[in-house]
Amino acid sequence: MARRSIPVLKKLLSTSQHPSPCSRFTSSRSVTYMPRPGDGAPRPVTLIPGDGIGPLVTGAVEQVMEAMHAPVYFERYEVHGDMKKVPEEVIESIKKNKVCLKGGLATPMGGGVSSLNVQLRKELDLYASLVNCFNLPGLPTRHQNVDIVVIRENTEGEYSGLEHEVVPGVVESLKFCSERIAKYAFEYAYLNNRKKVTAVHKANIMKLADGLFLESCREVATKYPGIKYSEIIVDNCCMQLVSKPEQFDVMVTPNLYGNLVANTAAGIAGGTGVMPGGNVGADHAIFEQGASAGNVGNDKILEQKKANPVALLLSSAMMLRHLQFPSFADRLETAVKRVISEGKYRTKDLGGDSTTEEVVNAVVSALD
Repeated sequence: MARRSIPVLKKLLSTSQHPSPCSRFTSSRSVTYMPRPGDGAPRPVTLIPGDGIGPLVTGAVEQVMEAMHAPVYFERYEVHGDMKKVPEEVIESIKKNKVCLKGGLATPMGGGVSSLNVQLRKELDLYASLVNCFNLPGLPTRHQNVDIVVIRENTEGEYSGLEHEVVPGVVESLKFCSERIAKYAFEYAYLNNRKKVTAVHKANIMKLADGLFLESCREVATKYPGIKYSEIIVDNCCMQLVSKPEQFDVMVTPNLYGNLVANTAAGIAGGTGVMPGGNVGADHAIFEQGASAGNVGNDKILEQKKANPVALLLSSAMMLRHLQFPSFADRLETAVKRVISEGKYRTKDLGGDSTTEEVVNAVVSALD
């Protein structure tokens, strides 16, 4: 949102949230109470457009935020996956603002080049990745009643980068576990009225590493007696996901399994282009497309400007709720779901042929 509109927005929000004492009893007012959208103060958010389709979909979010007069404004930084490291000023911006919205960053294959996505998570200790995979009304899928939240450990295990070559041709990777991801999963389930947490593991083979993960989950589960706890081996989990996904509610996983499970669940529920997500820690949060597969798109999608903005729009709604602007979040989610349900404007991955701009314009129209 443009900075020049912030003083005006502040004034509008402050006046709308503090009516005169007698106004609530005026007969001409049909609404006597509205939830306060946070404290009304516009919040700065670090914006990383990213690579590939990233600038297209983050631009879509900016356009919608502007249209709905959301109380946020963006501090933009150019970061690309082929950089050796995330610039220090970007890290400082996120630490200051505590919230970031990010497009996909390309990850080089092999060659010893570290993923900037992983760098960001480690630098800011964003230990929990959350992906919400659910059916959208009007979007046909093989399975119905899917509403799965995949919570994966984000900084340890295979993604920690703790690997080295012992002798030429022999590479060793270290895997370990922290109970904080289990605590996060159960606390999320409790606060969001979820009924079940399933731990995904391979403890039948990785007896020490995944065994420790299960021990942590079991211990934390005893503190939440109202939430059903179960365990499932990762290979059986994948089979169950594609055959009967409605049995799952909240899933908590070590790092590598979680990446695979989240993308599988996203594919079942409608595709990676519509699934929101974020990476959170004790102090900071980065919101981005939930499932990672194809998050920078391909050259053809980029040339035609037909990237699907829905996932990042829904992620930005999660961001608004995180910033304590629930009314704005609800309004955005409702508009996006209405556009999907009507079916007139959909990108190719959802069976249509719309451009990013056409979808965004439809969402903006649905805001009214």
